[in-house]
Amino acid sequence: MVLVDRANYGRMHPVMRSIEQDPDLELLTVCAGTMLLERFGQAERIVEADGFRVDSRIYLEVEGSVPVTMAKGIGLGIIEFSSEFHRLRPDVVLLIGDRYEALAAAIAAAYMNLPIAHIQGGEVSGSIDESARHAITKFAHLHFPSTERSAEFIRRMGERPDMVFNVGCPSGDYIRALDLSLPKNLFERIGVGGGIDPDQPFLLVIYHPVTTRFGEARRQAEQLLEALHQLQTPTVWIWPNIDAGADDISKALRVYREHHDARWLHLVKNLDPVTFQKCLKVTACAIGNSSSFVRDSTFSGTPVVLVGDRQAGREHGDNLVSVPAETARIVEAARAQLARGRHEPSLLYGDGRASERIVEQLKRFEPYPQKLLSYL
Repeated sequence: MVLVDRANYGRMHPVMRSIEQDPDLELLTVCAGTMLLERFGQAERIVEADGFRVDSRIYLEVEGSVPVTMAKGIGLGIIEFSSEFHRLRPDVVLLIGDRYEALAAAIAAAYMNLPIAHIQGGEVSGSIDESARHAITKFAHLHFPSTERSAEFIRRMGERPDMVFNVGCPSGDYIRALDLSLPKNLFERIGVGGGIDPDQPFLLVIYHPVTTRFGEARRQAEQLLEALHQLQTPTVWIWPNIDAGADDISKALRVYREHHDARWLHLVKNLDPVTFQKCLKVTACAIGNSSSFVRDSTFSGTPVVLVGDRQAGREHGDNLVSVPAETARIVEAARAQLARGRHEPSLLYGDGRASERIVEQLKRFEPYPQKLLSYL
């Protein structure tokens, strides 16, 4: 099991629990990338607090948050993952999503003849993430897409139909069952900024840089900040990821706080998976460009304003409205979503049994050393 960022763990921990509880499987956990970094909340500590053993730690991030540091991170990742896979000798390497760190792990595993199982392949989105996701799919031997369209796309890429299983999104395994309770002092204990009462309506914001539009992140963040300034609704903003342009978003946030008495704004490095999903479930509206806002929100019908084209083309429920990174459009959409309220939950990303299905197929899987296109 390879975890390379906080979102990875949010979706993988129900799968990890299912693997750990099965007597026929052994869980080895590799934490890498921003999972290990303090400025992103050092999510590996949450993994351990949840009772999982971390078997390997891989440091691969290069400081800078520019395109060249992402590319160098992949190179370092290949080297470090190769060493750890050689030491751990796993039977299957389980990856999720589209991160460049996960691509490094896939390359290392493939060239070491280690079978790869990939969760959430076949999806369409903007940025370089789509290319990374499809590349991992072509390295992988066993596929666990989250929707039927994604499963069909994987089959069209020439992957073996008998190795493609539409299991749904693992995060849905626990989101549906979560209650809506949050500690009254939650945002007193974590983060900085204005006081937020979780029992009162608040906005939840995540905004990541779009790597293929490097240089535009700060302007886009400023447009979003101005929209939130006009709304003046209590807001919890979770820090962006490490991708190229992240420092520009961070700078926009710091400059705004220096020049405004933003009592409505509270900044948080990270939230543990359950707390994050509770916040997403209870928020009056989620605003930003996180894939969590696209997929995880469908399980609860949370109103979402998707900003920009980072998730362009990704399947979404009726609870989501997409707008460009322009202040007026964001304000208009947010006000409409706040007035509309909650939407009906959707089964687009599954019925809450993904982990069960993944474990079942992992146990049945018979590794095959050479991949051949299914139509040959």
